[in-house]
Amino acid sequence: MKRLTIRARLTLVHGGLLLLAGTILLGVTYVLVDQRLRQPLNGVFAQGKVVQTSPLGRTPNPAGAAEQVRVLLQAAQDEAKRTALESLLTQGGLALLLISAVALGFGWLIAGRALQPLHQITGTARRIAAVGAAGRGLHERIALHGPRDEVKELADTFDLMLERLDRSFDGQRRFVANASHELRTPLALNRSLLEVAMSRPGAPAELRQLGETLLAINERHERLIDGLLTLADSEQQVVERTPVDLAEIAGHVLDQTAAGAAELTVRRQLAPAPTAGDPVLLERLTQNLMENAVRHNLPAGGEIEVSTGIVEGRATLVVANTGPVVPSYDIETIFQPFRRLRHERVAAPRPSGDRDRAGAGRGFGLGLSIVRAVAQAHGGAVHAYPRNGGGLVVTVVLPPLNASVPAQLSLPQEHRFTPPSITDSTANLPSHSAFN
Repeated sequence: MKRLTIRARLTLVHGGLLLLAGTILLGVTYVLVDQRLRQPLNGVFAQGKVVQTSPLGRTPNPAGAAEQVRVLLQAAQDEAKRTALESLLTQGGLALLLISAVALGFGWLIAGRALQPLHQITGTARRIAAVGAAGRGLHERIALHGPRDEVKELADTFDLMLERLDRSFDGQRRFVANASHELRTPLALNRSLLEVAMSRPGAPAELRQLGETLLAINERHERLIDGLLTLADSEQQVVERTPVDLAEIAGHVLDQTAAGAAELTVRRQLAPAPTAGDPVLLERLTQNLMENAVRHNLPAGGEIEVSTGIVEGRATLVVANTGPVVPSYDIETIFQPFRRLRHERVAAPRPSGDRDRAGAGRGFGLGLSIVRAVAQAHGGAVHAYPRNGGGLVVTVVLPPLNASVPAQLSLPQEHRFTPPSITDSTANLPSHSAFN
């Protein structure tokens, strides 16, 4: 009984109560009819109303004739009583079964009608939960119409809770965006003052060295603010979508990444992967994956492989890298803001004047958070898992071009693979045949 739905249980309860009431009514009727037909015929004979004559005109024994007639009439009465009771049970039982079947059908329809508001509440909650990103989808409301009953109060309470949560998340995003914008101005002013002080003629070497250090710190803060802004913007659903190819974006970003990581071996398998979305955000997604693969790699002899293609009709991007062993229980935490891996690649020494990658040896823990937020804003999904022998494999799936964007795509287990060219000799993992 517990495994049945509420609708089925309500239908069974409704039909069961009707069947029970009909059975009781039929039983009471049976008892009343049986008592009514049980009256004896002795009273009729006692009044002397029955006279029996002989066929030959002789007067028979009155007592014997009356007894004979009484026996015959009593037998006829018993037969009529038995027939009437059997007919009552048979026809009444069939009518009760027919009415119970009709009642079950109407009970099913009535239960479905009564539970329709609950289905509306469940559908709204399921759509909000399927979005997957914090705060996105809270703008939906149930807006249930109907009488002021318990279900209407439940729906209104749920709408009130959604409204408060929506205001809370929206205020949090506005605070991050506004604070980041406000912090950009003093940082830009600091950078200008430092550059002016360092460019003065006759500036001592100590001042230039201090200026280089402060500029590196200032640039690190600028990148942190830029990451916070990107994270706040990417948590909004993408409305305007432009046709793009993940292979083209990955190739462009990979050329820039490979130029700054000459000590790493970079491999690419870029098959066409058309999708639709915001090109700037998708480029930032790819760039963060590349930077994460470079930062969390081996100091020497490391490898990176980037693959794109269509898997089960969806645009897919896979970035795999060698590196330290990543525990499986740390996978989900690295997608949270300001959470870093325990081991990071030590960047090679760079000239003091090279500020493009100043402070690049240690991230802020926003890279993969931005990746997941951008993917979910495009109706996609991201999954990462440890690679055999150390390192990480990150797979991004996005809806195909001209496809209706769902709340959030799921990632098939069979396509969570490691590129074969950087697996260790003991690994036995799927190949890239899905991209061919």
